[in-house]
Amino acid sequence: MTTELPPKDRRKDRILRAREVQQRTGLSVPTMYRREAAGTFPKREPLGGRAVGWYESDIDEFVASPANYRLSAYTVS
Repeated sequence: MTTELPPKDRRKDRILRAREVQQRTGLSVPTMYRREAAGTFPKREPLGGRAVGWYESDIDEFVASPANYRLSAYTVS
């Protein structure tokens, strides 16, 4: 049985654009998108038009443990 945690409070969370995410993670944009599709990288958020960004707290979680990052990590078994 899985129990979902309450949603993260995003009110003070910065939005990072692709270039800054690349600098923090060392990953290329295609690799970020592939890993996102596989569920091993945070989801990007649409900002309008073709612009996207990532929540800073999600990228910080990924950088802390990239090998163990899973989008489902926010649910508890």
